Amino acid sequence: MDFELDDGWDVYPIYGNTNKAFMGKKNHQRLFLKRNASPFLAALSMEEITPRLIWTKRISSGDTLTAQEWLNGQTLTKQQMRLPEVAHLLARVHNSKLLHRMLTKVGGQVVRPTDFIQQYLSELPSDLRQHPLMAAILTELQSNLPTLPTADYRVCHGDLNHKNWLLSDHHQLYLVDWDSARFADPASDISMLLCEYVPLAGWQQWFKQYGETMTTALRQRVAWYAKVNLLLNIKDNYYRSQYHQMNHEIIFLQKLSQYEV
Repeated sequence: MDFELDDGWDVYPIYGNTNKAFMGKKNHQRLFLKRNASPFLAALSMEEITPRLIWTKRISSGDTLTAQEWLNGQTLTKQQMRLPEVAHLLARVHNSKLLHRMLTKVGGQVVRPTDFIQQYLSELPSDLRQHPLMAAILTELQSNLPTLPTADYRVCHGDLNHKNWLLSDHHQLYLVDWDSARFADPASDISMLLCEYVPLAGWQQWFKQYGETMTTALRQRVAWYAKVNLLLNIKDNYYRSQYHQMNHEIIFLQKLSQYEV
């Protein structure tokens, strides 16, 4: 792909980013280049949630190319996802008025509880549709939709995999890859992180780090989104034939169904 950079720049694809992310290198300079990045990347950079944005330009193919500061560091391990800094940064995202304003300006999508249900039901294999536990959980979720008003929705990342958290060599934590950004109940983000990385017994402590009291209403919303996210993960792993992981998530869904709300 021709990035139309000045002479002397070499561009290398970054493995695993489906031909969207690249490293630009010229002498001792490096840049993180991305094709068609989230349009509110500038606001994320201003809030120091992502590495510094250096420039954005439209190239002749019609694609938008962004260049960000290249940072040496590491993605977080699964164990590091329990660090207080992770909860602190996610709280900053959810509470940022600038991010809310900028995502509104670029027409950010609103994702409601019914959208999660519809995503799960779309092309749902009969094996999963007929599974007793999953059928019971689905009925429960459909009957008890969260009622948080959309006016209280926040900017949510939507894909809080540990590989999307970057810890620089200077110990600055960033959250990257905003392609799934949306307006949603922040409990949808929180539950995704808790289910994957924090044992049930540690959820209350995590909320203290996040800066919220875990009220009954909040716990009910988190439990609802945790269950629907698990259903979506089970469906995804079924299609990938990753049955060991799928069974692990079914066991956790059973455990979560007994979680007191």
